[in-house]
Amino acid sequence: MAGRKLALKTIDWVAFGEIIPRNQKAIANSLKSCNETLTSRLATLPENPRTIDWAYYKTNVAKAGLVDDFKKKFKALKIPVPEDKYSSLVDAEEKEDVKSCAEFLSMLKTRIEQYEKELEKMRNIIPFDQMTIEDLNEVFPETKLDKKKYPYWPHKPIENL
Repeated sequence: MAGRKLALKTIDWVAFGEIIPRNQKAIANSLKSCNETLTSRLATLPENPRTIDWAYYKTNVAKAGLVDDFKKKFKALKIPVPEDKYSSLVDAEEKEDVKSCAEFLSMLKTRIEQYEKELEKMRNIIPFDQMTIEDLNEVFPETKLDKKKYPYWPHKPIENL
C-alpha cells in the first residue's frame, strides 16, 4: 500500500530542530504535530481494506441486477498510485550536495592550514616596540616604501593612501 511506504520514511525531528531558525520554531512544532497526527491516523488503518459482502447486499437490495452492476464496476475500478518521480532527483541532488560539501571542506582545510601558518608567523615576530623599520618591512612586505618607483614622498601612489 502506498500509504505504508510513505509511513516508513521517518523524520529526524532532533536534527530538523537544530537547523531551524528560532523565529520558525512555532511553525516547525505545528508541522511536527500535524505529521504525528497523520502518522497515527495512518497507523490505525488496516493493511488491506475490508472486503465487501456482496451476498448480503444481493439479499437485501430489492432492485435486481443493481448489486451485480456495482460489483462489476467495483472490480473494474483501478485507483492509480502515483509514480515516484522525485526520489531519484532528490537522491541525485543529495549526492551533488555531498560532493560540493566535501570540496568546500577540503578548501576550508587548506585555508585553515594557511591561517595557522600565518598565525604561527605572527606569534614568532619581534615585538613591535623592539622592531626596526627593516624588521617591519621584512615581516609585512606591504609596508615597504618603493622609493625607486615613487621617488617623492609618500613613496606610494596617491590612490593607495
